[in-house]
Amino acid sequence: MNAVITGASKGIGRAVAERLAKEGFNIAICARNEAALAAAKAAIQAQNSAVTVLAEQADMGDKAQVLRFAATVKAAFGQVDILVNNAGIFTPGSLYEEAEGLLEQLMAVNVYSAYHLTRALLPDMMERRNGHIFNLCSVASHKAYANGGSYSITKHALLGFSRNLREEMKPFGVRVTSISPGATLTASWDGFEAPPDRMMPPEDIATVMWTAYTLAQQTVVEDIVLRPVLGDI
Repeated sequence: MNAVITGASKGIGRAVAERLAKEGFNIAICARNEAALAAAKAAIQAQNSAVTVLAEQADMGDKAQVLRFAATVKAAFGQVDILVNNAGIFTPGSLYEEAEGLLEQLMAVNVYSAYHLTRALLPDMMERRNGHIFNLCSVASHKAYANGGSYSITKHALLGFSRNLREEMKPFGVRVTSISPGATLTASWDGFEAPPDRMMPPEDIATVMWTAYTLAQQTVVEDIVLRPVLGDI
């Protein structure tokens, strides 16, 4: 069994990759930072020495690099059983004062990467009538927040992509799930002063994802929203 997780050098992506490796999946990950990618590969491999861990440096905001990563995965694994579109950039700010070009940058990473990678890996899933695609959205996909800016726009778009893909994949038996976490203890919150127990551990997201995957083939969880018990920050 093979799984692809984008943006998996840290945070939720790394937690998911480690969990799937522990469950016996071969893992393909990508990230921009070579050193962080190497550290993640070692940590994932440590979960299960029997699985293959493929780590490719790639900027998921660049279509050519996304497609190159897809080609590498297909050459190495043949089929993909789980695809986790997790790559994303979180940049808070108001629409009226954020930097020029930020929307285009965030759309490329947060939305277009999922679109292009999914389209590249989807045909085999459709042909086999099997596979599960997880799209990492956000509570900002469901609700407008002050200071959400372009980030919120892209997360709304990713949720729309996920829901539309779900409808299209019904006849092919490919399951599609959107996961929308609230505040999670990841690098996106670096510099924010809050007690660790005010945020969710990324391992919880991995557990929820694994649970959704292990349901009967005829069952799909379409949308998952998770928040800290005390609510949004």
